[in-house]
Amino acid sequence: MATLNTQKGSVSMTEVEKFDAIGSIATNVADGFTMVAVGDLMMRRPVTKNRRNGIGDVVEILRSADATFGNLETNIFDTRSFKGSPQAEHGGGYHVGPPELGLDLKAMGFNVLAVANNHTFDWGAEGMRETGHVLDQNGIIHAGAGDSLAQAGAARYLETARGRVALVSFAATFTPMSRACDPAGESPGRPGIATLRLANSVVVRPEMLESLKHIHNSLPDSIPGREDENRVILAGVTFQTGEKVGYSFEPDPRDLGGICRNVRQGKQFADFLIVTNHGHEPGEWSREPPDYEQSLAHKLIDAGADAYVGHGPHQLRGIEIYRGRPIFYSLGNFIFDNLQMIEGADFFDEYDKDPRVDTVADILVQAMNEQGIQGTECYESIVTVSRFEQNQLAELRLVPVELGYSERLANRGVPRLAPRPEAEVILERLQRLSKPFGTHITIENGIGIIRVTSSSPR
Repeated sequence: MATLNTQKGSVSMTEVEKFDAIGSIATNVADGFTMVAVGDLMMRRPVTKNRRNGIGDVVEILRSADATFGNLETNIFDTRSFKGSPQAEHGGGYHVGPPELGLDLKAMGFNVLAVANNHTFDWGAEGMRETGHVLDQNGIIHAGAGDSLAQAGAARYLETARGRVALVSFAATFTPMSRACDPAGESPGRPGIATLRLANSVVVRPEMLESLKHIHNSLPDSIPGREDENRVILAGVTFQTGEKVGYSFEPDPRDLGGICRNVRQGKQFADFLIVTNHGHEPGEWSREPPDYEQSLAHKLIDAGADAYVGHGPHQLRGIEIYRGRPIFYSLGNFIFDNLQMIEGADFFDEYDKDPRVDTVADILVQAMNEQGIQGTECYESIVTVSRFEQNQLAELRLVPVELGYSERLANRGVPRLAPRPEAEVILERLQRLSKPFGTHITIENGIGIIRVTSSSPR
């Protein structure tokens, strides 16, 4: 219990009252404030100059918002002068594009970008820093990476005509060496990204666990008397009993505490806060979010977030409205451009290819199939437009886009407005995915609409 000193004496305050005294968690933007949010930006080249790709109509939507958000999964630098190198670890390929991407992102209307994801450190700290420098030069706010954990996890701010916007970004899926840390004593901090570590478990039925225990207890390094009735660790994998076979994830409480603090502090100094999580769990195959994510999204909104944006799985997942704020469990791919990929030798080795004989395109299909990134659904997505009135989400418009799955490789991966039949298929899928969250999506003229009333859950 905190104490507030006044002229009349000491007044006891709860934590909530103490927070309200210095910065409310309420939304505080001018009427008509709009946020556009899309998913992953995997860019290899500028896309706005090509008038044949149909992106122009989409750009108009992006540029119409106060805050336009996406997740940047590409390092940006000139490979001819770059001083770094591809790392031994990568997030599924070595993503990089030329410095012109900064101007292109700005031309599209992006002004807030997440940079915490599994590709941030494909090219090490040098690639991370070069990318940040290009974004800074073009006036694009970015969060999620830095020279220490404090820098990576901190909120970054965008000034708009209708209010100050904060962005907090972190990743649940990341390469081990990309995790940032702070100094400790004489040990310096480590550059990297803000992360949410997850303890992973395989959920099995009770009879399955008994079989696993028998295997465990038969191994020469098993220690009698340390058995747990409801779980077993076998070859480094934790198995536990549950009602449904699958995967379970438990957020690290230290990471979660730091993220909640960053959200709380970010909102204290902003009128509107976007929090974003990059995670591929439980896998690219799943249309449902992992079991930890709904609770996490609710907790972060309770801490002050005005919108929760998930991305990573390369396909759409459902939408929830919680306390009048949007939760996007995955917005899929927005730009999925695999042209002119530059890959390290390690990438060729993984697929038993020779860079002196084979091209990157030769292994793309194999790589994407093995990673579970395949089919038309990975090339279908939405542009979300959230409009706020009287500091409440009034309407959420969902504009379907398609990324040219049927096009040749040189023209694939750039968003354009989906034709009406395809748009309705995308929206009907999103209706089904969102129904378990109590979200009602109306389809009108090929656009999805979620209307939020005063009776909506808050």
